[in-house]
Amino acid sequence: MSDPTKKLTIREKFGYGLGDTASNIVFQMVANFMLIFYTDVYGLSAAAAGTLLLAVRLFDGFTDPVMGGIADRTRSRWGSYRPFLLFLAVPYGVFAVLAFITPNFGTIGNLIYAYVTYALLMTCYTAINIPYGALGAVMTSDPKQRTSLQSYRFAMAMAALVVIVWAIPKLVEFFGQGDDKVGYPLAMVFMGTLAAICFLFCFKMTKENVRPTESKKKREIITDFFKLFKNDQWAIIAAVSLVTLILIGIRASVAPHYIKYYVNDESLLSSFLTLSAFGAVLGALSTNFLSKFFEKKVLFQAAVVVVIVSHSLFYILDPTDVVLIYIVYFIANFAHMVLTPIMFSMVADTVDYGQLKLGKAMTAITFSGHLLSIKFGFAIGGALAGWILAATDYSANEAQTETALSGILFAFAGVPIICSILSLLLIRFYTLTEQRVRQIQTQITA
Repeated sequence: MSDPTKKLTIREKFGYGLGDTASNIVFQMVANFMLIFYTDVYGLSAAAAGTLLLAVRLFDGFTDPVMGGIADRTRSRWGSYRPFLLFLAVPYGVFAVLAFITPNFGTIGNLIYAYVTYALLMTCYTAINIPYGALGAVMTSDPKQRTSLQSYRFAMAMAALVVIVWAIPKLVEFFGQGDDKVGYPLAMVFMGTLAAICFLFCFKMTKENVRPTESKKKREIITDFFKLFKNDQWAIIAAVSLVTLILIGIRASVAPHYIKYYVNDESLLSSFLTLSAFGAVLGALSTNFLSKFFEKKVLFQAAVVVVIVSHSLFYILDPTDVVLIYIVYFIANFAHMVLTPIMFSMVADTVDYGQLKLGKAMTAITFSGHLLSIKFGFAIGGALAGWILAATDYSANEAQTETALSGILFAFAGVPIICSILSLLLIRFYTLTEQRVRQIQTQITA
């Protein structure tokens, strides 16, 4: 093994960041385009699509700890985590294409194909993404180097977000020439190839310099997981994360429907999503600056209020007020992405609190439990989008009734308002101020 404290080169940091670029190519595609692909191109009913998204995403959530255990126990000449980038890069790209092919197997056959291909894609996503995330911890043991490494990862993940939401509608139109059944898989051939290349370069440009510690026995991991729920502050943040990801899951899933049917101009989709992506990037980047002037909890509450107000404005704006709709959605995404880094930093604070309260540091299990709540929220959000469309008589590729348009607006803005209000109520019970966290750390050290 190399020196675990050595300074990482820009090449190594950039190479690591390419892994999150590859991960986000699929994640953003699934988050922003999977539902409208299933309803308007593939031909599934909105209810069937919603149930599909829920079932597969819930299954994907339970595979996380399994994949983590497999990766932790892997030993090879390439290390513990890098081999997964090498051997799963190509299958990752292939499954991304297969999930967006529309076969001709009949109603039942097509539904089975959708379940199988989407499940394979998300399983492969987990199998490559979990080891990729762990790789950052074994490239260096220096805290400052780790922070710098994650900044590269975040920047390149955000770059992928902007590229995906801008490029996909244009690629579908270019390759399909009006036939989205042709356009989507060909667009994913392009994107899947790009993702595979990014993962292969990530493998090539990185190195594991820290020897991972041996994993705990399975029995201890299960015990620690249930003990986690005795950490009341973690439970609050897990609940906040759950409702926040429901917001993200439902809004991202139904945003294309909102533009296509409510605003009634599908050609605006690329620019609408791209501008919102820039808002998200700026919001996330602003968090570090804003946190210098405001306590985390106060900043979180302020951002949630902005999210509530901005989404409420969608009920006032006329569908023809395109410029104002763009501006409001930009603000909503800016405020929302201020929340995300704060949530993750709060999880870290609950680790210290849990160590003091329970007498045991459970860093990995705390973050994996938080990730599970995030995945469940994202699964519920995607399912709700489909179910709300179905309940309000949504009809794919047709002029929508007033009831259906109201359903689209409720999914796009109404549910996010409800989720944000719940988040605001829950965060009131979070008591780990920065001063209290410092006191806890002092007690632990003593």
